[in-house]
Amino acid sequence: LLGDEQSGQIQEIGFTLYTQLLERAVAALKSGKLPDTESPLAQSTEVDLGIPSLLPADYVADVHTRLVLYKRISNADSTESLDELRVELINRFGLLPDPAKHLFHTTEFKLLCQKLGVTRLQAGAGGGRLIFDDKPNIDPSLLIDLIQKQASEFGFDGKNTLKFTSELDDPEQRIEYIAGLLAKFKQDEAA
Repeated sequence: LLGDEQSGQIQEIGFTLYTQLLERAVAALKSGKLPDTESPLAQSTEVDLGIPSLLPADYVADVHTRLVLYKRISNADSTESLDELRVELINRFGLLPDPAKHLFHTTEFKLLCQKLGVTRLQAGAGGGRLIFDDKPNIDPSLLIDLIQKQASEFGFDGKNTLKFTSELDDPEQRIEYIAGLLAKFKQDEAA
């Protein structure tokens, strides 16, 4: 499956997209249909924190095991299942190195963003942005209130984009900031 002939395709389009295409083709063939190569894949939430988020080779040495773990992490559908995976990794391989911790945080943010209707979360050393879908699961008055009270930090950039500026040089500080920002929206969702 992942031999020399296929590795070029994976490098070209990325492992996640490659596995989605492969899964869709296999499902179509199992149902007796030809794979539809023309229709787009379902849009997925993208989270880019600008920090290394991976399972290092010196933590999980076997490539196949790493790929299986990446797949399991990306397919997690709740924070509870992510917590179970985190515990499993600690039991099997020891304490998580920082890049693995970041991978779990990124996946948690992705799950929360999907619930909130955020299609893209991007954060870097100087701030970032949240791009919402057409019908986000966030009270618009909360966004307006946030911008009015903290105009130097938050602002709209187009109709679906909330930009924020803040000094977030340290990866842990960046993760904390994003967690706090998303928690504000999540609290509003629960209210």
